[in-house]
Amino acid sequence: MNEKIAFAERLAAAMRAAGYEPRPAVLEREFNLRYWGKPVTLQGVRRWLCGETLPQQEKLQVLAEWLGVEPQMLRFGDGGGNRVGEPRATWDASISAEERRVIQRYLTLPVEQRKVVAQVIEAFVRAERGGTGEGQAGDGGVEP
Repeated sequence: MNEKIAFAERLAAAMRAAGYEPRPAVLEREFNLRYWGKPVTLQGVRRWLCGETLPQQEKLQVLAEWLGVEPQMLRFGDGGGNRVGEPRATWDASISAEERRVIQRYLTLPVEQRKVVAQVIEAFVRAERGGTGEGQAGDGGVEP
């Protein structure tokens, strides 16, 4: 089977499993709510669902996180071959209860408000570093 069609089937199945109807309008809306880059068009997501194209890796990551599946499963399926397993980072031991509370509250904010919070944090970081611009969002900086 064509890898693009197989991906489209896995994407539709993951959407159904997460409680979403696998339609382009639904995918466009939900994806763009979560993606910080340039919004994906209705035509673009339709191509994913029809098996015409594959999303770029950063977009695949967003899809997988939204749908609650592993990116490699979404992209390659269960037969994805050998994969390097990397445990998810746990911060619980290294952050205080207050910091945990702030992070939990941040994660409940809508994406647009998270972007504003990230920009404020980046402004503080730049000011602390003397305005060098290092660590700006979009190049490995703070993301939701």
